[in-house]
Amino acid sequence: MKCQFSFIGLLYCITLAVSPGTLMAEPSAWKNLEKGLDVGIFPAPKKSALGDSLIRILRADTASFSLRLLNASSEDPKKRWPVKDWVNRNGLVAAINASMYQKDMMSSVSYMKTRKHTNNTWVSKDKTILAFNPNDKKLPPVRIIDRDCEDFNTLRKQYSTLVQSIRMVSCHGKNMWGQQKKMSSIAAIGLDQQDRILFIHVRSPYTTHDLIHMLLKLPIDLKQAMYVEGGADAQLYINTGKEEHEFIGSYSTGSREHDENTYSHPIPNVLGLVRLKK
Repeated sequence: MKCQFSFIGLLYCITLAVSPGTLMAEPSAWKNLEKGLDVGIFPAPKKSALGDSLIRILRADTASFSLRLLNASSEDPKKRWPVKDWVNRNGLVAAINASMYQKDMMSSVSYMKTRKHTNNTWVSKDKTILAFNPNDKKLPPVRIIDRDCEDFNTLRKQYSTLVQSIRMVSCHGKNMWGQQKKMSSIAAIGLDQQDRILFIHVRSPYTTHDLIHMLLKLPIDLKQAMYVEGGADAQLYINTGKEEHEFIGSYSTGSREHDENTYSHPIPNVLGLVRLKK
């Protein structure tokens, strides 16, 4: 790979010159984009058979940014967009997949609602629900509800936006995904020990179990996490006005077993970051 004069290219070139353990221990793995917003690129402790084996994370402080859920099912016309277009059409700073979706190409696989729109009314057996837009300002602005530790029926009344998905890291900080043969690119959402929002993206294929294990080893203070998408649909896009980065998925065992995708797929539901007004 030819080194480029950008944070993304530079950090990748640095990984060629030092051991993963050395780089992961360095705070400089995080780059500040603006107040309350940092991007980090970490070499995965386990090398993948394909791609660059890098884990990309966008970290946002809830004192400076809020989450926003956007659904194609609430739009007129009901049109899906790549994550990049969702961001640039709606004045967001960044966005990631909100969840996997059903065959109708609109509905989330599990419960999903905003204050004004319900995308899916079905509460599945999945254990985690991302909750934000609290009805009381005294409540945490963002939380990941773990149904094994908390009463969802009570907490769901306290937040106007709820997104259910598959648990990766439990309320006890444990890897909750059993080992499987399937590998894929992965997008995930997490919170760190300071309750900062983490948008996580890895293009190189890993099993979800292995990725969780690596995330817990990284110096990111991961507290909880949930899975939102895999394969070529997994996307993370950042546009601060000064810097722009787009990360897209590619590989999924059984459907796309290569690392050649360069196309940002249109998706129906995204979670975006919005700057809070001063």
